[in-house]
Amino acid sequence: MLPALAKPLALRSLSADGRLLFLTRFLRLFSYGSLSVVLVFYLTGLGLSESQTGMLLTLTLLGDTAVSLWITTHADRYGRRRMLLIGAALMAGAGLTFAFTRQFWLLTLAATIGVISPSGNEVGPFLSIEQAALTGVVSDRIRTEVFAWYTMAGAFATAAGALAAGFLTQSLERGAALTPLASERAVVLLYAGLGLLLAVLFLQVSPAAEAPRAPAAPLTAKTLLGIGASRPVILRLSGLFALDAFGGGFVVQSLAAYWFFLRFRVNPATLGGIFFWANVFAGISALLASRLASRIGLVRTMVFTHLPSNILLILVPLMPNLKLAVLMLLLRFSISQMDVPTRQSYTMAMVRPEERSAAAGITGVARTTGAAIAPWLAGFFLGRPSLINLPFFFAGGLKIAYDLLLYRAFVRKPPPEEVR
Repeated sequence: MLPALAKPLALRSLSADGRLLFLTRFLRLFSYGSLSVVLVFYLTGLGLSESQTGMLLTLTLLGDTAVSLWITTHADRYGRRRMLLIGAALMAGAGLTFAFTRQFWLLTLAATIGVISPSGNEVGPFLSIEQAALTGVVSDRIRTEVFAWYTMAGAFATAAGALAAGFLTQSLERGAALTPLASERAVVLLYAGLGLLLAVLFLQVSPAAEAPRAPAAPLTAKTLLGIGASRPVILRLSGLFALDAFGGGFVVQSLAAYWFFLRFRVNPATLGGIFFWANVFAGISALLASRLASRIGLVRTMVFTHLPSNILLILVPLMPNLKLAVLMLLLRFSISQMDVPTRQSYTMAMVRPEERSAAAGITGVARTTGAAIAPWLAGFFLGRPSLINLPFFFAGGLKIAYDLLLYRAFVRKPPPEEVR
């Protein structure tokens, strides 16, 4: 057994709030993973075209940008728990709207102001606020390890959600004789219900998770978004993270699942199994990241693991059959998440404690903004048989460019715990 798995010392140091935030992370990513497998099928089943669906996913991410930016940059000032509750309400409201209407304008409204995850990954204000809270209750020495376990918990939850969605839709269609659309609506309703459960759990978060009080500062251009001294590094990281997310937006999990259907006619139940294992491997890779980072540093871990994963991403559509395409996907996921806890840990390490929610929010919003346009373009490509492989090529190429630029900009700027 791996030492990181045998002795999770970082987890033993978590407070009650820390354990609660791990639970909310698991439930949230379970709901995201379940929705991502059926979302494109559900929307096209409602009568939307591939281009309309891609546009709706783009609007989902654009709307999330504005909502998340406001919530996360005000969380440290007005209360982290309060903002988490708002996020949970927006998640439940969006799920209920998607479940009970076919009107494109209502779906667009819910996608724009609500919280919907087309990728299976984090959206909304939750991640930024939870990262800030976790950073405040652990030492620098174990911060990356805690984030690795936190990322692994989310990856396993996404995997379980994807598998559950495939099993649920198949069971309802065969056992209850429901139509595919009705079975997919059941998953959307589950998503809304878990949003309500999250709201209940966030009520249990204690005042210890709130930001440390800092002297009141006048609202200037430099503090408008909740950051002051950390502004230069956060803006630079945000630009790079936006580029990475723009590439990733071409292959969000819901669109990748639909690509497998178009290319190999894979049904949702099988897709649930594929993405279950993909996310399991991703979770394990995230856990191993902290051990590698302790040896070569956060920035090198981010880049040296991300580059090969993006080459594997480009290889997926070049495979001649389903087995090889799935193999490339699984190999890619087996190292793809090693940059996530290291990226989060590096960001938290480079900013002041009272600016952490805002910093995580701004970089998170940058990623959401970067990813927002790509699904619309991917939907356009998926609607044309001769172009359906292009999303993978765009994604891999852009993400490789991000890796090279990140290394050049930050390899000589280590976090405090790496300074000898």
